[in-house]
Amino acid sequence: MKGTVIRNTGSAYTVRTDGGEEVSCRIKGNFRIKGIRTTNPVAVGDRVVFDEPGPDGVALITAIEPRRNYIIRRASNLSKAASIIAANVDAALLVVTLAHPSTSTTFIDRFLATARAYGVPAILAINKTDLLDDAESRELLDAVAYLYRSIGYQVAEVSAKTGLGLDGLRQLLAGRTTLFSGNSGVGKSSLINALVPGLQLRTAKISDAHDTGMHTTTFSEMYPLPGGGNIIDTPGVRGFGTVDFDRAEVGHFFPEIFEESHNCRFSNCTHTHEPGCAVLAAVDDCRIAASRYNSYLSIVNDTGDESDKYRKPQ
Repeated sequence: MKGTVIRNTGSAYTVRTDGGEEVSCRIKGNFRIKGIRTTNPVAVGDRVVFDEPGPDGVALITAIEPRRNYIIRRASNLSKAASIIAANVDAALLVVTLAHPSTSTTFIDRFLATARAYGVPAILAINKTDLLDDAESRELLDAVAYLYRSIGYQVAEVSAKTGLGLDGLRQLLAGRTTLFSGNSGVGKSSLINALVPGLQLRTAKISDAHDTGMHTTTFSEMYPLPGGGNIIDTPGVRGFGTVDFDRAEVGHFFPEIFEESHNCRFSNCTHTHEPGCAVLAAVDDCRIAASRYNSYLSIVNDTGDESDKYRKPQ
């Protein structure tokens, strides 16, 4: 029998057959995919083969069909453990906020670079725009949206609370299977609830003391969208560690850096100190944003640090 994994709790799986039946499944303890070492060998979105359910109603997954794509995330701490966020997706949507809480540009850029590295188109959704009610906040929103649109990313300015921008977002998601990710507290669950009426995912208030969110999504699950398409909801994360990046290729996953790199004097330029580096010149001329360049360096150094030790435009 075959089907698509629609829920992964870490120890159990739910598979939806092509006929629409949902089957509880599990895997053998030594189940692994050749060439990929992760904490979860089976991910939501995977097409799998499974046996007939046993007396307990649980089936055994025996194989995973070849993946069209997938995205891997490594924990942002010192752990080298990596997990597959989702497989066989048409797009990856990152939900961010500019206030209560504020999503760091390093987190945004690491996610976008990872999606690009794995061949998945990325969308940026700036949520809680209803909280940006003064001139300074609106200026920040315009600047962030302009930055990422100028690079080539689709940016949706939305409010799950008021419904602002949701019609446009629905159009971007229609007919596609889209991974939803984001820091805890950015309103990801509230946004999904607004897009899928009646779903009623659990939400939590932001901590007043630390302006951070609580994890309300504890496992990954796929939900059908009204009118066609699917959303894959994933647990909120506090950091985004990258994996499998060759230091010499990191610039390929930053479109504006890759474009400028064609003009560097040396073909093996690292864009950190070399004479005749077109990327450094573009940073100095503000044609490449300092925040993006710092994010590039954080991946090259694999530190995730956002301090001022990075080279800034003169």
